[in-house]
Amino acid sequence: MTRRGSPAPVSKTLGRRSRSERPLPTVEHWFETFFTGLIVDFWRAVMPPETTRAEADFFEKNLGVRPGARLLDVPCGDGRLALDLARRGYRVTGVDISEDFLAAARESAGRAGLSIEWRRSDMRDLPWETEFDGAFCGGSSFGFLGDAGDLDFLRAVFRSLEPGARFAMDGLKAAEVLLPQFRERHEMEVGDIRFSAVNRYDHETGWTENTYTVTRGGRTETRLARHRIYTYREVASMLERAGFERIQGFGSLEGEPFRLGSPRLILIGSKA
Repeated sequence: MTRRGSPAPVSKTLGRRSRSERPLPTVEHWFETFFTGLIVDFWRAVMPPETTRAEADFFEKNLGVRPGARLLDVPCGDGRLALDLARRGYRVTGVDISEDFLAAARESAGRAGLSIEWRRSDMRDLPWETEFDGAFCGGSSFGFLGDAGDLDFLRAVFRSLEPGARFAMDGLKAAEVLLPQFRERHEMEVGDIRFSAVNRYDHETGWTENTYTVTRGGRTETRLARHRIYTYREVASMLERAGFERIQGFGSLEGEPFRLGSPRLILIGSKA
């Protein structure tokens, strides 16, 4: 799982077992309790300010909005993108399921003197209708919920938007991006935090199963996660089923067209 622009997940192929021998999924709702403790510390530390600015620049340009517009950031994590756009004069609402992330977001907004609406809820639970001039889902945060749940999320975003508004999804874990660069393991250090990841990709179901370990000092935490790996066409079709039109695909924050092997996938759709 990659959150808010964190490193792309990697995979370790485990020993083969028959489907009847595989354990029943125990992390189906992993996202409800995943973003706490050291995981949150790592995700907050791993993103440099210049990356946040570049992503906010892209959203501002490609959502076709101007300061004063209402924007929806879902899921917002610690609010790094919401904060940047609020500083530019946008009226931003951030939604996330993690109280740890939202506490950090509120603290940062208060320290900066920014007025941002924060809502704690599942990303499918969006109570607004025709409220926002644009919306975005950043940091590879799509694919947590499975086919039906992911479609429900897109439909909720669609309902929340004004007619003509655009929705951008950044860092999508499309098969065309993720699979060509699959590695067995990944480790990195950010300050005094050590992060390691081991993943398995199940081609029969289209899911990755991830084990993340984060260590700081004498404290270690391990989290399990799952992520649905769609193709470009599958996500574009899902956007269309949710009601979006004029789907565009980009392979970088510079706006290059997406192609096989692009390091990034960003999809943008419009509400007719």
